[in-house]
Amino acid sequence: MTLDQDPEVQSGIRLLEAWIDSQMAYRGLPGMSIGIVYDQDLIWSRGFGHADVEQQVPAGPETIYRIASISKLFTSTAILQLRDRGKLRLDDPVAAHLPWFALKGRDPDAPAVTIEHLLTHTAGLPRESAFPYWTDFAFPTREQIIETLPRQEVVYAPDTKWKYSNLAIALAGELVAAASGEPYEGYVGTNILEPLGMSSTSVVLPAAHRSRLATGYGRRLPDGRRAVRPFTEARGIAAAAGLSSTVGDLARFAALQFHTGPGPMGERPILKGSTLREMHRVHWLQPDWKSGWGLGFSVIHREERDLVGHGGWVAGYQTAMYFSPAEKVAVIALTNADDGHPYPGLPDSIVDHAFEWVAPAIRKAVAPAAKPGDPDPAWQQYVGLYRDPWYDRQVLILDGQLAMIEPTEADVGRSLGTLVPVGAHTFRLEGGRPGGPHGELVVFELDGEGKVTRMKIGENFSDRLRSIGMAEPGLATFASPDHARSARVPPSTAKLGEMSSGP
Repeated sequence: MTLDQDPEVQSGIRLLEAWIDSQMAYRGLPGMSIGIVYDQDLIWSRGFGHADVEQQVPAGPETIYRIASISKLFTSTAILQLRDRGKLRLDDPVAAHLPWFALKGRDPDAPAVTIEHLLTHTAGLPRESAFPYWTDFAFPTREQIIETLPRQEVVYAPDTKWKYSNLAIALAGELVAAASGEPYEGYVGTNILEPLGMSSTSVVLPAAHRSRLATGYGRRLPDGRRAVRPFTEARGIAAAAGLSSTVGDLARFAALQFHTGPGPMGERPILKGSTLREMHRVHWLQPDWKSGWGLGFSVIHREERDLVGHGGWVAGYQTAMYFSPAEKVAVIALTNADDGHPYPGLPDSIVDHAFEWVAPAIRKAVAPAAKPGDPDPAWQQYVGLYRDPWYDRQVLILDGQLAMIEPTEADVGRSLGTLVPVGAHTFRLEGGRPGGPHGELVVFELDGEGKVTRMKIGENFSDRLRSIGMAEPGLATFASPDHARSARVPPSTAKLGEMSSGP
């Protein structure tokens, strides 16, 4: 049974569809296209309403939309490709690759603006180039951006504040061209779109795609009317907001984010898995500690999951594409109207509801059957209590697995880890305290009679106890088959965090 046939996944999708139908009816929205990806598969996609209201053209998964600022993810991907190929470094000053890069500065002691500053929106640059293109829709050429750049002034010194900047990513597009030796459009097409099989995606919309482009509409006015937004190429701002794509194509890009070996959906990979993880993790944390910025990617922390991706808004279109790396689930929402801004816009709300209603069902459907296995009888020799100057650790068999806890903890479940066999009397610790030795080897040492005497965790030891007893405050007694010793231990104090330098 495929995921889209799973009853709980189907129920979640039906709930999402009912909610979207209602939103469209009450908001009078023209159209949208939605997709949900699990790992390497687009498990569900559908169009709602119309790509063109006047012509009654239905919206579908292969309808083309302007994807607005989702374009920034492709620019960031290009930069990291070039980094991995040795063409540039993230800590390179932008001026080292773009000699014409210069703005009026307010702080003579400020560090140079680097490529990483551009990708994380921490360069302190103005939000836009020196043109009112969000008002008159006349986007500047790259030549116009270069010509006017010296007349613009930095807003903040680099690395002092997060400030979203379309200008910064437009400059990143110029870096792609400078480092690769070919125009931005050509590089992205050859090195990202073609390898991923994204044949309906373009930097500059070709004539052959015009008939599939959803008509963009303005916001709904009090009398119910919507103006048709004129189509304009983003020109010099293309690297920040100019690409056009479909749900089907963006599903391929989303699948890329989950790969660790072969390429997404059978295509050859365009980035190493380690590079993707580098892009997804937080490089700039917002003061509220609930969101941050990776290398081009927005990172949002929720109690249930962390989401990575980007949203977008360009005249007549609002978009969002976010994924949960841990669950390998991605949601894509493309609309052809300006409604719903500011945040949360409708695409963002669709993403939120899809993760609330559908993602848990996917996670449940793909989870391995939860049935305890038969423990190895030899594991019984390791069961017991072990002690070092800092912790008591108890090894026991739980649900068919060899496990270890710190029984003195008030919340013992917090310390629960699993010992996975990797060799003779050797295991790898999975789980346990976040600041503990998880991921390291646990080796049980035996005496000449074949009895376990102590447990080595990483580079440190815990002695096995013959019996459990109470000791005077501040005195820890260690008993093993070979010896007994006493050691003075500092009185217990409140723990200040899991990332301390001690054991």
